[in-house]
Amino acid sequence: MIMVTGANGQLASLTLHELAGRGVPAIGGSRTPESGQRALDFDRPHSLDLTGIATLVLVSAGYAEDDRVITRHRAVLDAATRDGVGHVVYTSLTGAGDHLGFALAHRGTERMIEAGGFGWTILRNGLYAELFGALLTWTPDGVESAFGDGALAAVARADLAAAAAVVASDPAAHDGRIYDLVGAPVTATDVADRLGVTHRAVGLGEYRARLLADGALLPFQPPMLTSIASGVRHGFLGGTGPDLARLLGRPPVDPLTVAATAAAATRP
Repeated sequence: MIMVTGANGQLASLTLHELAGRGVPAIGGSRTPESGQRALDFDRPHSLDLTGIATLVLVSAGYAEDDRVITRHRAVLDAATRDGVGHVVYTSLTGAGDHLGFALAHRGTERMIEAGGFGWTILRNGLYAELFGALLTWTPDGVESAFGDGALAAVARADLAAAAAVVASDPAAHDGRIYDLVGAPVTATDVADRLGVTHRAVGLGEYRARLLADGALLPFQPPMLTSIASGVRHGFLGGTGPDLARLLGRPPVDPLTVAATAAAATRP
């Protein structure tokens, strides 16, 4: 049996949908399980139950500070070892993102997985096209961002879910592999042009100040988001690679269309 963690999240739910479409038996795990799912709370290590799970798709529990994320991942990996899980598929971060403010938790988790004693595959996911579009801010004259003229090799979330399903369906064929799953380069100006508006670049200092003034954000989020903007702006996240298309067996979804759709959805 395959289990996908974070089952009610967007990436995990899409992965479960892909597996179902392939006729592959799978179950979701969640801290708030719905019907047919298994309770799985990484913050309660003694409650974790992975009995009967042959392949675990570990969707990163990255919505926290690094120490908490790594502690959560260590708990589920310890449970995987204890309960005899044969293979772990981990949704990590693209290798081009080592400078990003949330990379450490991913690389730390990769180390734990490689030392875990089970089979493993690491999916180094590029940043979502949906996120790129959603991070553009609407103004009366168009959109603005701190991305400057830089490009992001953005990837549709659905493509990453499909890639995870491919690997989880036949984990032995991908044992010990690290895949860098990035898409095609997209700029903020590309998105603005697709929407028929103009793009204005703002400085990183102004962007960080806005984030810090946003009372809805958690403390770790402003530096995380600023690191993404800086990485795109300065050309660190635009590189492409063949792994995604090879795993999918088809061309990836056009990330510009996905990013533009996400940006349009936030238009006032």
